[in-house]
Amino acid sequence: MPDGSQIAPRARDSLLNLPNIITFGRLCAVPVAVGLVLNAHPLAAFWLFAAAGLSDAVDGWLARRQGPTLVGAMLDPVADKALLVSMYITLAVVHVLPDWLAIMVVFRDLVIVGGVLLLVVTGPGVAIKPLFISKLNTTLQILLVATALLMAGLPETAATLFATFDLAPGVVFGLLVGAVAASTLASGAAYVWNTVRTR
Repeated sequence: MPDGSQIAPRARDSLLNLPNIITFGRLCAVPVAVGLVLNAHPLAAFWLFAAAGLSDAVDGWLARRQGPTLVGAMLDPVADKALLVSMYITLAVVHVLPDWLAIMVVFRDLVIVGGVLLLVVTGPGVAIKPLFISKLNTTLQILLVATALLMAGLPETAATLFATFDLAPGVVFGLLVGAVAASTLASGAAYVWNTVRTR
């Protein structure tokens, strides 16, 4: 991963490059996805969520080919996190996901971001490196949102899909909720422990 000195000189020239435009489009999809869920269009929200995931892969591939920029390095994680967190909050509001799970997901991110800001203000900056448990947590969070939207939008199709693996939709949903909760707690604790241990 290039450091800031390598990215900064290219930031102004590459502000409107294709990867950044795709990332900004994903950020703009956040209120649309929220509106679709709140207005009882879970299937449309599912396809938008899937398209956002595909766009994340595409702009990442393009950024690696063209070289990273400061804007892209800042905007990409913001867009990803904004979409994921907003989906958890919105799906909890419409009672598709448990309230406590949405609170846990949001609280974990607040603890990490708040901890980083506190360390920056009170001392030298801290480098936050992605942990395996964090990557697993993100994958499980994405899978749960996609599953919840699919089950709400196409319940019969979801039931048929899960039946091919001899699983009931409720069992799959329950397992995913438990896995997300456990990995969210574990990844939050791991970040706190690593940060405290290295200070």
